[in-house]
Amino acid sequence: MGFGLVHCSGNHVRMIEMGVLKIPARKDTYERLRLIHKKIEELISSFRPHDFAIEAPFFGKNVQSMLKLGRAQGVAIATAMHAGLSVTEYSPRKVKQSITGNGNSDKIQVWKMLKTILALEELTQEYDASDALAVAVCHHFQRHIPGGTSGGKAMKSPRKAASSWEDFVRKNPGRATGR
Repeated sequence: MGFGLVHCSGNHVRMIEMGVLKIPARKDTYERLRLIHKKIEELISSFRPHDFAIEAPFFGKNVQSMLKLGRAQGVAIATAMHAGLSVTEYSPRKVKQSITGNGNSDKIQVWKMLKTILALEELTQEYDASDALAVAVCHHFQRHIPGGTSGGKAMKSPRKAASSWEDFVRKNPGRATGR
């Protein structure tokens, strides 16, 4: 499982942390899920993020792999929501399009563009980590740059305040009129 954290200030974005949680294959399925939960909790506790973005599941041919991936993503999402973070999912195509301008880019093209966007020096490349970093940068582009649209599926944390008209007007200034 890869993870990437970015710090956003206006239109500027910089990498804070990027890495991979490597879980030995010999571990029991439920122990693996527990380790994912623990790592996400540690990252949230250490870095106190404002948002949580994750790559939406892609549909592969191996049903067992899809089930395992869905469980892992579910644990990650539930952990983030339990911590009070709103969660947004982005399709792999949307992430690639946000980073490179081409939804069909390969991992190498995405990594090269991330290095340019984030002014990164040559780092040891783990594609699970750079994929996660790409999701974080995509989320920044979609949410924090004027004119950006979410392009992702947002899930609100139950700990967040319920929506109100004031909240709607604040988030959609061009859609509300004073009639």
